[in-house]
Amino acid sequence: MRVILHRAFLQDPENAMQSPQLTHIADFHVEVGAPITIGETAEGLRRIIPITGGHIVGPRLNGEILAAGADYQLIRADGYSTLDARYTARLDNGALLYIVNVGVRYGAPEVMEKITRGEPVNPDEVYFRTSPRFETSSADHQWLLRPLFIATGTRHPDRVELGIYEVS
Repeated sequence: MRVILHRAFLQDPENAMQSPQLTHIADFHVEVGAPITIGETAEGLRRIIPITGGHIVGPRLNGEILAAGADYQLIRADGYSTLDARYTARLDNGALLYIVNVGVRYGAPEVMEKITRGEPVNPDEVYFRTSPRFETSSADHQWLLRPLFIATGTRHPDRVELGIYEVS
């Protein structure tokens, strides 16, 4: 079914769609270990990056990232990477938070090759965006279970830094 919106409808303030707003909730500093390289598969280069620790600092979340998880990466021949990180954090109040963070990372082939080799790169040369989802049994953190969140990321040889934002 195709929907056609008339210009008059779009200009009517009562019917106007709201633009999304972003609210910063925290920065995640995720420490990573040496990649486990499965090798070239039919889908691309498959790697598993162990998550070894880290911390969360922000206006709405603070805590420690536990050494319990990994990022399951698939890197295509053109350097486009899909990311699927699954890990756990212990928040300052003791609550446990399960995090599933999926996204993409890409840049010029020579830049992506440096990342694959574990070399530092200029973050401005890499598009790195994810969409984290959260699970917890903590009554204090049920607000994390419903909204959409997005993150911007920076990859360093020993860590990943993520800025986490709630979309409202």
